[in-house]
Amino acid sequence: MAAAPIACAPDRAAGRTDAASEPDPPPHTSAPPADDPALGDPSALPRAVADAPLRLAHTDWLHHHLTVSGPAAPVAALQAGAAGAGVIPWQLDLDQIEEDLFLRLASPLPPQPRRLSVVGARILAGQLRDAVAHRHAVAVARVGHSRACPFDLHVLLPVPAPLLRRGPDDPAALAWLWTHWGTTDALRHVTAIDPGFADDPALITDEVAFRVSFFSADWSPWRALAALGAQWPTLRFVLRPHYAAA
Repeated sequence: MAAAPIACAPDRAAGRTDAASEPDPPPHTSAPPADDPALGDPSALPRAVADAPLRLAHTDWLHHHLTVSGPAAPVAALQAGAAGAGVIPWQLDLDQIEEDLFLRLASPLPPQPRRLSVVGARILAGQLRDAVAHRHAVAVARVGHSRACPFDLHVLLPVPAPLLRRGPDDPAALAWLWTHWGTTDALRHVTAIDPGFADDPALITDEVAFRVSFFSADWSPWRALAALGAQWPTLRFVLRPHYAAA
């Protein structure tokens, strides 16, 4: 079932961008600077950010159609500048990942029985750690080189390096993503669409459009689109969530 569009087009009369039809988010509060020592203490984060429903326990990947339209030159410039690897180059805490895996394998939650000895759990946790490290290294190596993702939020609105070093589960990193992107992970299955969507907004004379479909984690990336709308005031950003039928 298609939901009403989220329109992040410039309001030229009021000089602002609007995000319509988004379910009541927490009030927008700017995150502290990336080099602020307070980032090390989640309790020091602004209350609206600290209390925000940043990430669900089990990620709900939401399907969207995005249409960016406007004069040909800025549309082409945005399209050229938006492509990237589609990867956030986090620094992973591999020791912690291995320990978490070991505990889950050695002491599974009831009613699941333990199927491995302690030694076996340690060996398998180490093997899984190596697999995670290899996969992550391959993905991160594409950053700055690959343009396989046509709409890469980390290219458009990069995560600051100090937060990348904290890793994807750090409260300050999550707060930054929520505040600046409106979602807490990279977009997935990003695909350029040509010709347009059946529910595309009508184009004004001499306008062209750039269209992508993608899945976002738990929330629409409405804050990212609002920021891009402010950076590109001659463009319209229309986002349509497509929720699966119940």
